[in-house]
Amino acid sequence: MSAHPGELPLLKRLSPGHWTAIVWGGAMGFACVDEFFVLPGDYVRDNQLVPGFDLTYVSGPILLGAAALVLTACRLLRGRPLVAYALLLLGSVLGASLLGQAAEFPLVQFLAPDVALYFVAATATRRTSACAASMALTVLMIPLTVRLSGGGSINTAAQLAVALTVLVAWLLGNSTRQSRLHAEQSRAQAAVQATTAERLRIARELHDIVAHTIGIVALQAGAARRVIDTQPARAREALGEVENASRETLSGLRRMLGALRQADAADAPPYGAPGLADVDGLAAATTAAGVRVVVQWHGRRRPLPPDIDLSAYRIVQESVTNVVRHAGARSCLVRVDHRDTELTLEITDTGRGPGGDGYRRTGYGLVGMRERVALLQGEFTAGARPDGGFRVVARLPLPQPARVAS
Repeated sequence: MSAHPGELPLLKRLSPGHWTAIVWGGAMGFACVDEFFVLPGDYVRDNQLVPGFDLTYVSGPILLGAAALVLTACRLLRGRPLVAYALLLLGSVLGASLLGQAAEFPLVQFLAPDVALYFVAATATRRTSACAASMALTVLMIPLTVRLSGGGSINTAAQLAVALTVLVAWLLGNSTRQSRLHAEQSRAQAAVQATTAERLRIARELHDIVAHTIGIVALQAGAARRVIDTQPARAREALGEVENASRETLSGLRRMLGALRQADAADAPPYGAPGLADVDGLAAATTAAGVRVVVQWHGRRRPLPPDIDLSAYRIVQESVTNVVRHAGARSCLVRVDHRDTELTLEITDTGRGPGGDGYRRTGYGLVGMRERVALLQGEFTAGARPDGGFRVVARLPLPQPARVAS
């Protein structure tokens, strides 16, 4: 939980403009102290300290004007960075000129432009920050060029050091900007991936719920149509199974839609989803529809993580649905093997196999099963059996808490 803005420490509440104003004021104060006072270790010719300006005459208004320019620049720094940076450089030049340092900028006098340049490079476009850096270097070079053309001398090393601070400030700010953009891009990609994964999960659930019911309904409706004249009781029973399957599917769809409307449904088990404990009921319903399903349990049955339990049930359900709709078989075998390190599912039938129906090779059902197993880091195989029929095998690794201690 993030803190309220009013509860943040003072340093975190300061804006780039505030930081720039503080650094400029500190630099000017340091320059004045260095100009008017003898500090320990300072060298003073003839034991005299000559101040560079007198605040009571011309220099006072100039200093106030420089401060006004800097404060205006600090207010504009976030919205109009280039205009603000130009005003800040002008204010810094005026402040340095009062101390007789406009020809050669000392490092301390250029700290405020460096700080502002860092914020510009960190928040504005690269083109904008490059223009600001060029402005700073131009301000450094113009007085030096004028002085050299007049035959004067300069402290080349000191001025190169000041220019280097400009480049360092721009590089640091640009690096911060690139890191922020990369983080935003990563968050956007993660959001897109999460949305895509959720859409695939919903599509799989809808397919598994609806496809199985449609298969059962088609079988029972066909049986009812064939015997409605000769065996009315059998037809009524088949239509009752159609009604029950339809109601159950409708309830499942309602639970799904209700869960999707919840803000915290992403991390919760999907809408009271079924699990392997419901496989026997699935087998009984399918057997009643006309395709006999035999379930064999191996190993010690025990609770499974919700995602594995749901995926295992959906794999069995989709495999049985494929047998009902496409295999033309009268029966199928479901083997559920609880092992120490994995859960193995095997569904086999003796029907036509994939040769006569391309859906069983490339349909959404097999794709959905394969995706479920891949998300759980398991192994999935599906194909025709040598002696006829079709075989689906899924191996789902169990996480450490679900394993049996040796």
